[in-house]
Amino acid sequence: MPVFVTQGRFTREYLRGGLAKPEDRHAMIARVCEQAGGKLLHLYFTMGQHDFLVISEMPDAKAASVLALVAAGGGGITDAVTVQAFTSAEAREMFESAGRIAGSYKPMGAA
Repeated sequence: MPVFVTQGRFTREYLRGGLAKPEDRHAMIARVCEQAGGKLLHLYFTMGQHDFLVISEMPDAKAASVLALVAAGGGGITDAVTVQAFTSAEAREMFESAGRIAGSYKPMGAA
């Protein structure tokens, strides 16, 4: 199954709720992943530009987007970004495919 990485920020309401009643969110997020047809691989709380990082296996990008929609709809997160991740072997295959057709591409205005 494809791997997806979702990052985002917590809303103030989420932070207030966490301060008032801290809880381990792993089981809840794992359940949402499963309901969307996938599996939670890792959940991290991060410092810096983003507050969390979710790594999941999902059937496709549409299913992966469900995670962010559910959390954002519940008022817990904002500024969520979901991207598909590729292994180094998959990246090699992509580079090989791109290399085979790269010579046929000319930028706009090129002679």
